[in-house]
Amino acid sequence: MIEVQNTLVHEDLIRENFVCNLNKCKGICCVEGDSGAPLEHAEKAILEAIYPTIKHMLAPRGIEAIEAYGTSVIDSDGDLTTPCVDGNKECAYVTFENGITKCAIEKAHEQGLVEWQKPISCHLYPIRITQYPEFDVLNYDRWSICSDACTFGRELKVPVYQFLKGPLIRKYGAEWYAELEESVRLGASS
Repeated sequence: MIEVQNTLVHEDLIRENFVCNLNKCKGICCVEGDSGAPLEHAEKAILEAIYPTIKHMLAPRGIEAIEAYGTSVIDSDGDLTTPCVDGNKECAYVTFENGITKCAIEKAHEQGLVEWQKPISCHLYPIRITQYPEFDVLNYDRWSICSDACTFGRELKVPVYQFLKGPLIRKYGAEWYAELEESVRLGASS
């Protein structure tokens, strides 16, 4: 593990390569899984506030799920997540464009309708954060549906932490990211 400020970063984020390849996977990570996207507590209020603004961008099935369960839910593990269509299928905030998933929240952000980009857990994937009172642990989540992203990342020689530079800066700040890069550089030279 690499210590960066109040985080521990697993070495797999430096060693492993990853670049999303939506032409191959079609964004299946937004459709598969046992529950919705993990949410931070503050994101619950954001989803409640922006729902009226983004509702028109959602698929009818997504609207039905949100209106039945709420803009966020507690999953079977007791975690706060986005609601899913039919209980555990696609995220309620998913839209489809040319057979590829697109987050309606992110789409609204791109159009200037909302300031919030999307849940940080989605933006950071395949990094998953385990939060403790004094620090966060950042791990690489291996999922077979992302094999094309691993292959593409190896072809392009892009480590996970570099692919996710923007989301990592969004979460922890530019100073944190610069410290991570410095730690990686020093580790490579030793």
